[in-house]
Amino acid sequence: MNPNEIIDALGGTFRVAELCEVRPPSVSDWRKYGIPRARMMFLRIARPEVFKELDAQSAKKSAA
Repeated sequence: MNPNEIIDALGGTFRVAELCEVRPPSVSDWRKYGIPRARMMFLRIARPEVFKELDAQSAKKSAA
């Protein structure tokens, strides 16, 4: 699961910025450099259903 997939699944750059209370350019940087660990932990707690689906998709890719 890469940062782009995660951000897109969460609703895109602006939605993730709202969730994390940061500016959209910061989230755009995450697409290039990775999502900071603390933010990733927060996002997993804030939107567990999204990560459950992403984890399932990732498992399918690994099994194939």
